[in-house]
Amino acid sequence: MTSVSGEPRPALTTRRPTMRDVAELAGVGIKTVSRVVNGEPNVSAQTAERVRRAAASLHYEPDMHAGNLRRADGRSRTLGLLVSSVANPFAAQVHRAIERVATEHGYGVLATSLEDDPDAEVRAVAALARRRVDGFVVTPVRVDQTYLRVHVDRGTPIVCVDREPRGLDTDSVVSANTEGAAAAVRHLISRGHRRIAFLGDLERIQTARLRLDGYIQELTAAGFDVDRSLVVMGLHDEASATAVARRLLTLPDPPTAVFSSQNLVTIGTVRALQQLGRENVVALVGFDDIETSDLLKPGITTVAQDPDRIGRLAAERLFARIDGELGPPRHLVVPTRLVVRGSGEIPGPGAATTRA
Repeated sequence: MTSVSGEPRPALTTRRPTMRDVAELAGVGIKTVSRVVNGEPNVSAQTAERVRRAAASLHYEPDMHAGNLRRADGRSRTLGLLVSSVANPFAAQVHRAIERVATEHGYGVLATSLEDDPDAEVRAVAALARRRVDGFVVTPVRVDQTYLRVHVDRGTPIVCVDREPRGLDTDSVVSANTEGAAAAVRHLISRGHRRIAFLGDLERIQTARLRLDGYIQELTAAGFDVDRSLVVMGLHDEASATAVARRLLTLPDPPTAVFSSQNLVTIGTVRALQQLGRENVVALVGFDDIETSDLLKPGITTVAQDPDRIGRLAAERLFARIDGELGPPRHLVVPTRLVVRGSGEIPGPGAATTRA
């Protein structure tokens, strides 16, 4: 094996690299590698840099359990879970479902919230890999998951949840986002609405783009032009949604209905409608259910996802892979359902001539 100073990059192995591999590549002893990894003194800056370069080229991750007793089968009995944001109730429900399945298998779950930060996704995977988790359930935040390939090549199963991976073909479990959005818009059109606003999440988030696709497809299929002035992306919290909804609803020619494509955005939209006293005038359908939807007046009509089923399916997929299941990746799509509660049934200007 060529040393780091010789520049050639070593080929990836199908096993996790060890401290001995790093030492051999760097041309130093194992104790020197240990000192560098643990931040101990008495290692020259030049040698430390050579060790770090060797570790990076091998994708070496220190074993956080190295000093502990290991199970005979080499498993840590832990899973790594990366959720989009704990501020989103959907993510919390998916997390809970995964933990239930993990408990049934005698596993613990090490979870981290990415807050939809692409850089946090890479850092979190690296941190969990150092703890030798037996598999990952990842909510993709980055636009590309190619960086996960090194873990797949070493035999660590990965299942993506809520959003499909890019640059990596692995198991995934998602909602029927485009179809659910189309159903919401179709429902509003059937109530006589033509000017339907779309309020969406960050454009870099896959689910936000898919729901926008469904909105556009359904309007186009109905023969209506898409008024881009009524389409607003980049809303990621209640406050931003409230501000934008208020602006749209006070236009000279405001929308008669709103499709809010994320649960926090829906809450912000409801607040704007209430502040303007228009909750009984402007129709609203939200994507993803909200616990208090039926307590409001009118109740909020939503496109309900099934986070419990999504989380359970993702965990079951992961355990199947951990237990040795081979074969091509499976991509599971969980249907959504329209839950009618009142806000989406407020009639629009064309209601008298439109079949319900």
